[in-house]
Amino acid sequence: MKAKVAVLISGAGTNMAALLYAAKAEACPYELVLVASNDPGAPGLKLAEAEGVATWAHSHKGLPRDAFDALVDEQLRAAGADYVALAGYMRILSDAFVERWVGRMLNIHPSLLPKYKGLNTHAQAIANDDKFGGCSVHIVTPALDDGPVLAQTPVAIVPGDTPETLAARVRFAEHQLYPATLAAYVARERSPDYLRGRVRDLALALPESDEVLSHGMPCFGIVKGKKFAYFTEDHHGDGKIALLVKVSGADEQAQLIELDPDRYYRPAYFGDGWIGIRLDLGDTDWDAIAEWLRKSWLTVAPKKLAGLMAAAEDF
Repeated sequence: MKAKVAVLISGAGTNMAALLYAAKAEACPYELVLVASNDPGAPGLKLAEAEGVATWAHSHKGLPRDAFDALVDEQLRAAGADYVALAGYMRILSDAFVERWVGRMLNIHPSLLPKYKGLNTHAQAIANDDKFGGCSVHIVTPALDDGPVLAQTPVAIVPGDTPETLAARVRFAEHQLYPATLAAYVARERSPDYLRGRVRDLALALPESDEVLSHGMPCFGIVKGKKFAYFTEDHHGDGKIALLVKVSGADEQAQLIELDPDRYYRPAYFGDGWIGIRLDLGDTDWDAIAEWLRKSWLTVAPKKLAGLMAAAEDF
């Protein structure tokens, strides 16, 4: 299953085009499900339409920032987007919008961040006698061009360069960097190593927990005590990467599976007291996983240890 990506543009959408054409490769781990714009006249919309990608546009003029961002968010969710890629989207986003897509929204910026946030990046690089300009792909945070940098490409500044000539070469670099970085970013959420590491960090953060191997699987338990979670990767050839945690019994297990049969399942050989939670769907809510691990830990923790944890949480 490919990750679903929505792209936001304000103009020609050349980086959107780079993402779109990269997505045509069979091995690409993402697909474009929507191209949206704050300018109904943005030329990139026509290209997306011609390539069969759904589009949406609405002018931001006359609307409060939060209200416009709410309209955009509604369209992204209706399209089923897992991720958002900003590609020349010339709007400062509201904090509420960024929070709704935390960790799932990327941007490409025409400088080697943290240098030259904002506009006129090439002119600044030339004026400061930099040897390189370039581009950066970063995770979007509320602060402008300030999120963690995922990848960069330096582009040499040659004698006689103007902001325009440098910008033209940087665009070549952008079109190479953005698709590759987005592909790597969305693929990691289906990578066994990445998923195992996230589970391990959350499980071992619980008091007196440890990790051992059991039935060929990493599992987590109270030191010298019972197990409260297992990490499974294609266990018995089921093709799933999942977390197994304890539940109250068959009724809760059945309710969860009925609620979301794609995500929850009854793990083979574990009985009614466990539930499998798929981690390889690309949209894992890690706060929810942390809570599942905590609840499962409580079912096996000695009363004294559980009491100390409750007291610490109340404090």
